[in-house]
Amino acid sequence: MGRMEGKVAIVTGAASGIGKATVELFRSEGATVVGADVSEGADVQADAGNAADIERLVNDAVKAHGGLDIVFANAGISGGFESISEQTADDWAEILRVNLIGPFLAIKHAAPLIKLRGGGSIVCTASVAGLRSGAGGAAYSASKAGVINLVQTAAQQLSGTGVRVNAICPGLIETGMTKPIYEMARGSGQAHRIGELNPSGRGGEPEEIAKAALFLASDESSYVNGAALVVDGGLASSHPTTRRFDIRML
Repeated sequence: MGRMEGKVAIVTGAASGIGKATVELFRSEGATVVGADVSEGADVQADAGNAADIERLVNDAVKAHGGLDIVFANAGISGGFESISEQTADDWAEILRVNLIGPFLAIKHAAPLIKLRGGGSIVCTASVAGLRSGAGGAAYSASKAGVINLVQTAAQQLSGTGVRVNAICPGLIETGMTKPIYEMARGSGQAHRIGELNPSGRGGEPEEIAKAALFLASDESSYVNGAALVVDGGLASSHPTTRRFDIRML
């Protein structure tokens, strides 16, 4: 208890799932937390991919609480599982706006203010889908790969400021975004197969990602910077097998 005593934090995507679990955990550890989401259910409404919203969110948090120490840029959208041939440029633009431009805006506007406090932590939600194919749609996967590179680049550009920037790469977690997958499995009597592709043999819970966010946000990870922490039950430890067809069938 108290690992974040006296800290001021912002969490985006806070109305449900990983964001909501993280807000609750950070508060239980003593932090003052501003939870933001485009949907109702958070402390404030803000669009993570809108520059004016994020600038206002950061500035309002500092004015209300005297400073800023931590940002968890967690908000994201799945964008569905359509193939590249089925998606449009507008589909890609919206997914990249929320999933990649959102973390960029959080870093851009929060880092200078976190520096004024003597340093702190910015954590961004990426995904195992950003590590290799097979865990999400093309646009979603590309956006999350971008997040991983963004935190590496940001960590370098913020050298000497005391501001650390890291990413979390969740695997299959039961959230609002993955609800259709879970409901489909349960509805067809296949709930036991959820998470069967990872060594842990199960899906993850939002609270497990929140604990990873707590580690990266706290001083316990003081020497972790520019990293992508994978929390996926072991899914990313192995490459998937591609089904090969007899050329005569093509």
